[in-house]
Amino acid sequence: MSASVAAGLPAGAPCAGGRVIREASADQAAQWLTLFMSGEASEQQRADWQRWRAEHPDNELAWQHIEAVRARFGGLHGAAASRSLSALDAPRAGRRKYLAVMIGAGLAGVAGVAGMSAPSLDRQLADLRTGIGERREWTLADGTRVLLNTGSAINVSFDARQRLLRLLEGEVRIVTGHDPAYADRPFLVQTAEGSLRALGTDFLVRQHVGRTELMVQQSAVEIVPARVPRASRVVQAGERTWFSPDRVAVPVGIPEDAVAWLSGRLVADEVRLADFLQELARYRRGVLRCAPAVADLRFSGVFPLDDTERILAMLPRVLPVRLHARTRFWITVDAA
Repeated sequence: MSASVAAGLPAGAPCAGGRVIREASADQAAQWLTLFMSGEASEQQRADWQRWRAEHPDNELAWQHIEAVRARFGGLHGAAASRSLSALDAPRAGRRKYLAVMIGAGLAGVAGVAGMSAPSLDRQLADLRTGIGERREWTLADGTRVLLNTGSAINVSFDARQRLLRLLEGEVRIVTGHDPAYADRPFLVQTAEGSLRALGTDFLVRQHVGRTELMVQQSAVEIVPARVPRASRVVQAGERTWFSPDRVAVPVGIPEDAVAWLSGRLVADEVRLADFLQELARYRRGVLRCAPAVADLRFSGVFPLDDTERILAMLPRVLPVRLHARTRFWITVDAA
């Protein structure tokens, strides 16, 4: 029995927030989700989406339900969402079948689409964001320069008390501005594991799964873990560390390969092939796999990030490997 029937709601009717909503709102919510998951939403389409949410209470309720499902399952990612909700030219009955997952009370099967490699909805709706393989710089109202690495996203919130950036995904370099009009407002960066306070500085922050990495190039940054604020630590120029919600690791020096992306390079210094490919995968769309048989091969080199195809083509010339391509976007590096 479906959850909607068990709750006394009409069988087959789209539901959100415990009540039946208009079928049009359910269909339109699915269309907006598919658009955002595709990674191709324009600024005008984002504005149209905001207007659509305000046009009818059922529209907003349908969208809030999608957000609630995403939160429950740790994020719903694009390739699976586009497939599950179907393209906009799919038959109406087909879309309705999959809407039972997202806009109905039944949530079975949604867990299976979490964690796939594709643009996340958080990134698509962020204030500042980059696509896969893209690096881009912005200047904020106080003169701060932010450079986002591949597949990254931040939200910006300046008010009378503080200047706050929220790192949602990926990696950002921040060179804080010194506009006198903002001098009394601390500059903060919030991540999933805690917050950082810039002490007049140039630094990089990267969001990993379960931890945040910090590299300070100039001046200093204070880290405050979310669950144990008393474990705060000031990290000095030339130091690199990571923190969880409970602790801050002892800082070490910054290796060259960690900041090479700032000049558009990927540096390998006797690195394992599996680790190299994992890093390279951040800069190209699709699936890039490393077979266990060659995972521990090591090599060195400096490579241009703007040409990942060239990097892959180089590997068989320096290592006993071959490239097996199912498609252009699904490549496995295996033993030759």
